[in-house]
Amino acid sequence: MKRIEKYGRRMALAAMATAMAANAAAESDATVIDRVGVYDRTVFYDGYKTDAVVDADVDDGIVRFTNYHYTRPIDRQAIADLPGDLELMVDIGALCDNYDRMGRVMLAFPPKGSATYDPDAADRIEIARFITPFMNKNKTPDVVPYLYEINDLRTVLADDALYADRDLWLEVELFGIPYAANQQVAGCEGRNDVFTATVAFNGNRHDDALTETQARRRAAAEGAATVVPINVARCEIHGNVNLNNYKEVATDTLGTTTRTYSFHTDRDLSDAQITLILTNHGAGENGEEYVRRQHLIYVDGELSLVYTPGGISCEPYRKYNTQTNGIYTTMPRPIAFWRNFSNWCPGQAVPIRRIPLGELQAGDHELMIRVPDAEFYGSDGDFRPSAWLLGVESGTLLPSGVEELAAADPGILTLQGETLCIADCESVAELRIYSLDGQLLRGYYRPGERIALSDMPAGGKIAVATLTDNRISMLKIMR
Repeated sequence: MKRIEKYGRRMALAAMATAMAANAAAESDATVIDRVGVYDRTVFYDGYKTDAVVDADVDDGIVRFTNYHYTRPIDRQAIADLPGDLELMVDIGALCDNYDRMGRVMLAFPPKGSATYDPDAADRIEIARFITPFMNKNKTPDVVPYLYEINDLRTVLADDALYADRDLWLEVELFGIPYAANQQVAGCEGRNDVFTATVAFNGNRHDDALTETQARRRAAAEGAATVVPINVARCEIHGNVNLNNYKEVATDTLGTTTRTYSFHTDRDLSDAQITLILTNHGAGENGEEYVRRQHLIYVDGELSLVYTPGGISCEPYRKYNTQTNGIYTTMPRPIAFWRNFSNWCPGQAVPIRRIPLGELQAGDHELMIRVPDAEFYGSDGDFRPSAWLLGVESGTLLPSGVEELAAADPGILTLQGETLCIADCESVAELRIYSLDGQLLRGYYRPGERIALSDMPAGGKIAVATLTDNRISMLKIMR
């Protein structure tokens, strides 16, 4: 029983990080915010305009690889010195793209002293992703804010040894297309500017002083940090080459939505975690963008996270969707509609999922992503995962606040002999039980029901309960 409870808590921590790590359209409740700005209303242009980079000669310290992918060096020490909770702030302004697009922010580690670099050759990690709303630049609000808690990056910023032979740059990728707006938005005829981006790091402190929890989070880990890029998703201009079941480059085996990524660490780590950011795309007929699928994440063959994206209400982002579209009707939709609507909302900051690994030995490892039920109707659509490893040689990683959230939700799922029990049936919106290889054994739940595991096939199982407040409780059962 102890093994079951311990694993269940680990799984819950990983899943609950989803709710805490990325928050769109939210203002900080701190009374004092210290800020290090990086981009200031920087203009991005038509991503398909590949013959020339529009602002290539602008002398503002920004290196423009393409019209949708920019980078610039950042002052690591100034960001590391920010007090309180570390946050990433992204403001996207409307120009002449009135559709929902994917944008993201990445850290790059090119050789020290570089004036520029090849992004495909440099070590890079994705730290934030967002979806733009349908915006008409002539209507307000014409800026959508995204805010991310990124305290784990303090470990990355604090270790001087990481930068002995390399620098730290911040990339923004924002792929926009102006063609619809050229016809539909007044003032956009003939234009190819699509969005503006403002990006800054915030030090968020309350009442001009650090609380005990903030001070604990700010303390650097004891050991040297290890950062290992595992995968950076390819932008849509490269085609559907990330994760699907119909292209050899995007799957381990044709016909299955499974992809394995190998990574290596040179040192034994006392504490490690994997950060995963993934969005599902494909808006055609029966598109995977609108069908919520269970995702199974394995590390070195062990099932380490199960989650279903989406399931939240898109109503909080309605005010930013100022362009008429087929998602938001004139009247608010009920939560029951949104719960099954899509994998993400236009205007939403994409959740950052962190998978705690604990101790990790030096050597070769594997991260495998499986979405067994994905169909990709008409061979269309793509899932875009980015992942990276963070670890320390001694001590532990910075707390992210997940423990406090997990403690508020004890024992939703418990095991009594061969019976699975739900402690608070009114809080459970959905319950699914899977075999460890991802086969759905049960996908329905009746409130108050006690579930006999003896009626199911033998072998290990994992129970996943989605709560009414969108948190997830998980329990691994070894029988």
